[in-house]
Amino acid sequence: MTNKNEEKLKFSAEISKVLQLMIHSLYTNKAIFLRELISNASDACDKLRYEAITHPALLEGGGEFKINITIDKDKRQLTLSDNGIGMSREELIKNLGTIAKSGTQEFLSNITGDNKKDMPLIGQFGVGFYSSYMVADKVTVISTRAGSDESWQWESEGTGEFTLSPAEKAPRGTSITLHLKKDDDEYLDKFRLRHIITTYSDHISFPIEITDEEGNSEVVNTASALWMRPKSEVTPEQYKEFYHHVSHAPDEPWLTLHNKAEGKVEYTSLLFIPSAKPFDLFHPDRKRRVKLYVKRVFITEDNAELVPAYMRFLRGVVDSEDLPLNISRETLQHNPLMTKIRDSLVKRVLSELKKKGEADETSYTEFWKNFGPVLKEGLCEAVTPREQILEVCRFESTHGESYTSLDAYISRMKEGQQEIFYLTGERVESLRSSPQLEGFAKRGIEVLLLSDHVDDFWVNVVTNYKGKAFKSVTRADIDLSKVEGDAKTKEAEKPADEANITELCARIKTILGDQVRDVRTTNKLTTSAVCLAVEEGAMDFRLERFLIEQKQLSASTAKILEINPEHPIIKSLAGKATDIEDVVYLLFDQARILEGQEITDLAGFTRRLQGFVEKSLAA
Repeated sequence: MTNKNEEKLKFSAEISKVLQLMIHSLYTNKAIFLRELISNASDACDKLRYEAITHPALLEGGGEFKINITIDKDKRQLTLSDNGIGMSREELIKNLGTIAKSGTQEFLSNITGDNKKDMPLIGQFGVGFYSSYMVADKVTVISTRAGSDESWQWESEGTGEFTLSPAEKAPRGTSITLHLKKDDDEYLDKFRLRHIITTYSDHISFPIEITDEEGNSEVVNTASALWMRPKSEVTPEQYKEFYHHVSHAPDEPWLTLHNKAEGKVEYTSLLFIPSAKPFDLFHPDRKRRVKLYVKRVFITEDNAELVPAYMRFLRGVVDSEDLPLNISRETLQHNPLMTKIRDSLVKRVLSELKKKGEADETSYTEFWKNFGPVLKEGLCEAVTPREQILEVCRFESTHGESYTSLDAYISRMKEGQQEIFYLTGERVESLRSSPQLEGFAKRGIEVLLLSDHVDDFWVNVVTNYKGKAFKSVTRADIDLSKVEGDAKTKEAEKPADEANITELCARIKTILGDQVRDVRTTNKLTTSAVCLAVEEGAMDFRLERFLIEQKQLSASTAKILEINPEHPIIKSLAGKATDIEDVVYLLFDQARILEGQEITDLAGFTRRLQGFVEKSLAA
């Protein structure tokens, strides 16, 4: 169509990049383009059905929703149309010319140019419309917004720009015409299209019909809400394709939860846990992607609080029988029924996760690596089933290389051990070599190794699990002698000269002054001479560093210096009357380095270290 009012507009840089990937056949299975377009058409019908509840006039022209696919072999065109919500001029520009959604930068920064690696990213980002360019060298869109008298045409060859112009008045909804590439004539075959639709889109709850060149039309899908069917009537393939529909992701679901709740609150849920981590999982928006339906009418998926933010990895639908159809999206979060549904869903998901963890630990570990840090966010929130969350948590520990549950940890606790010990840090590899673990390893006491950033927060909120208190190994005054260790190990421990050691602690405190809160002995160390510790109730090292980085704390607080009374250096210092200042400072700086603390006097540290090296070489 040529129109003097035609405008030429450029795609955003993000869309241009996506289009190039699509044009070069990002998907190995090109037929997916039809699934994506049908999915978008279904969403458009859902949106209009919801808006028409309060604005019935929008359904003027017919209230029976459907999706039609028309074949034109002579022109080599395939047209997909729907009578859904449609798009205005501004919406065409916004929806087809730009990417205006959270996580854009994360998405683009992860694109590598490698088709196989980028395919899951494109799917997760939800840009299915652009998959049209895998089979078409030009796409024409004509759309009429429900309630509007204006129709608009959008057209592009998928290069760097698109045209936009007024169109002759068209029926409500959107029509997408694909001008097929010369090698893609298979998508003009009625039987091929029917096979694709029944394979990938049979679950769509609106009729999908194919119209051939003779004008004959037939509905080719079941056209019933998949989640309302009995589980016995749904195949694994149908579940998988519905997951693709609601998640816009190409991976397979790791877990499928199909449930009908009856009683005080009635609802049906079909939820999936992905097998791959969504690219925007840790975006600050923490958006949830579970769709809310009421009596099969789509209401919203925009952060409806059907599931808490710490379960934002869930994909799927929830269909309520009790919520009013005319409920506004703004008042959803204040509806008590929503709270009951959410609590029920959380309980259900945690129960299924517990079963899965007990049945297949290897598979569960993969889930935990993907979504464990998100699930642990629930431990930081005020009103959550913390013990149930902790039951499904997994942690790395000094027990071995595999992950462990808290119940398994408790079953291995030593006689006399009352606490669940843990150590936080940046990387598990570094934690395993921390001096803080020496005494625990010597006595065979297991320590959890926590390296996720959320760990710094929940351990300050959750005090215990099944009667066992959580305790950081960096806390001062941990007395490991109360825990029964190996008999030979205990026998090998020889008490130091207590009077000299007590005097040495006082001398070190005098030397270091207000740089330390106190100097004490500890039985946590075996091969190391000293370590830093914090008092009970004080912030752990990594949390304090984080708050300083975020400008929420101005400086680090003084720590407790703990010394190993059995270490040769400490014994030697205890017997010396003078000249211990340089050694004390070196030991203190060593302890600070190991805990990631800043050395304030680098010149002094260098001078002292150099002096000891010189003495060592001269000896």
